[in-house]
Amino acid sequence: MSTFNKFEQWGDRHHPALFDVIRIALGLFLLLKGYAFLQNKPFLEDMIIGLNVKGINSGTVEAIMFYVIFVHMAGGLLIMLGILTRLASLLQLPVIIAAIFVLNNLRSYINSDLWLTVFCLLFLVVFTIIGSGPLSLDQFLRKDKTEL
Repeated sequence: MSTFNKFEQWGDRHHPALFDVIRIALGLFLLLKGYAFLQNKPFLEDMIIGLNVKGINSGTVEAIMFYVIFVHMAGGLLIMLGILTRLASLLQLPVIIAAIFVLNNLRSYINSDLWLTVFCLLFLVVFTIIGSGPLSLDQFLRKDKTEL
């Protein structure tokens, strides 16, 4: 048995039911955050340009904006439904880590969105490890395959 399969089985055995509710709420939050960025692209663009990174051009800004919006919306939906949860959580990590260490340090008011972002990071790491759980589309599809 491969290491990945052992890792996946361990995550399936150690999954409290409360984590399913948290997973669904986290996915919904990320989906809505992505939608908010989609509706207000100039705000996201100003945040990225405000980083003052050398060599960043308009094409790079557009690519980063696309990645952030797509990962939040598609990843949030996948996390909420509980399908490919580990992969979706893993793809969210660079965006959330950047939000913690780069964007929140640039803001002047105390604890702006830092705590919310830290909790998102914590739960994304948890779901990267333990997966989607019993109330998920992954589990539903797995049961259908075994019944055939």
